[in-house]
Amino acid sequence: MGRVTTKILPVLLALVFLAGCQRKLNYRDGQYRSAREMVRLKKGGSRLSARPSGKTKTVGVTPSGSKTKTVTRRAPRMGSATGTLASVVDAARSYQGVPYLYGGTTRLGLDCSGLLQLSFGEAGVNIPRSSNEQAVWGEGVKTTDLRPGDLVFFGASPGSRAITHVGLVTVVDDEGVDFIHASTSLGVVENSLESDYYLSRFIRAVRPRL
Repeated sequence: MGRVTTKILPVLLALVFLAGCQRKLNYRDGQYRSAREMVRLKKGGSRLSARPSGKTKTVGVTPSGSKTKTVTRRAPRMGSATGTLASVVDAARSYQGVPYLYGGTTRLGLDCSGLLQLSFGEAGVNIPRSSNEQAVWGEGVKTTDLRPGDLVFFGASPGSRAITHVGLVTVVDDEGVDFIHASTSLGVVENSLESDYYLSRFIRAVRPRL
């Protein structure tokens, strides 16, 4: 037994040492960061590389533990949109809490593109109905240049390039980027764009034609 312990102990010590080195390699700005965050920071650090603040919530957990989704929900914050776009953001926020309904276009239920069409419509702007049509309704914009009123588009899974979801940017400031959308699991809700769930599915952003 003593010989086995003697052989195993050096291996355990080596593993502990390597783990400690890894933590130091991923330590930056006073906190530990994931490998993906470190890559973003080394590439120049866009606004989307910031660690989000706010509450995280995991939804869609089945008894077997499959199909979980963790998103970051912020307390409502003041945006900087002006004019027509301020009216669009206010209209979208008035639908918070409305349940998700595929094809829905009323307060009884909304889907993601329906929420945007209604919100722009209330501000006197007609936009296409589907998320794919909305994705080409305007000019592409870099994530570092996002402004309230821009549209953000996502795929159904990490790395997908097929657009299946859309949201409206509501706030852009030093704390990060928030957007409002009709989530299939949460209904109309405002989330942080920096959460891993949405970053991994983000495809593009568009500045709408006004």
